[in-house]
Amino acid sequence: MSKTSPAAPPSPTLTIRGAALYREIIPQAAQRAILEDIGEVVRQAPLFAPVTARGKPMSVRMTSAGAVGWVSDRGGYRYQALHPRGTPWPAIPDSVLGIWHRVAGPARMPDCCLVNHYGAEARMGLHQDRDEADLTQPVVSISLGDAALFRIGNPARGGKTESVWLSSGDVLVLGGAARLLYHGIDRIRPGSSALLPQGGRINLTLRVAR
Repeated sequence: MSKTSPAAPPSPTLTIRGAALYREIIPQAAQRAILEDIGEVVRQAPLFAPVTARGKPMSVRMTSAGAVGWVSDRGGYRYQALHPRGTPWPAIPDSVLGIWHRVAGPARMPDCCLVNHYGAEARMGLHQDRDEADLTQPVVSISLGDAALFRIGNPARGGKTESVWLSSGDVLVLGGAARLLYHGIDRIRPGSSALLPQGGRINLTLRVAR
């Protein structure tokens, strides 16, 4: 019996510096199902407040699912097998993996799903995702809740950047030439979505870490 090849990803709504954006590719009912599954992840692995290696608090709260999770503290930025409280990370929900299979093409299975919770004043400075072992694998970003102003730049710091609003149900794929571009979140638009009962934004980023 022949092995079935992975389905080709759908055509993106737009591309921004090579990053593929799929507008509202996740229907409302599916967003609510993912949110419920992420709620269970957070119950097993509570959100924590990370700090930079210099001890500066970050404005997002985070946790992870998968074989490894991403942490940031005075020990630096890294993936590790245990939550800061010493327990294993929960499995990545099937509802989230389904989005990866839809847009990531022939990529390997992700072993980490970083969960970032943005309050009204939270932001994420320009950074690269380069702590992963295989940088040929994409990073898939899922937006849930309030809209966020996403900014993307260049392979090195500096130079002109471009911005686009990411809304609930949008999926962004950083792969190929866009994989190592600097990117971040400048601000949140409070009240732009009713998905999260208390407001705010949840961003899920799936990646192949090891």
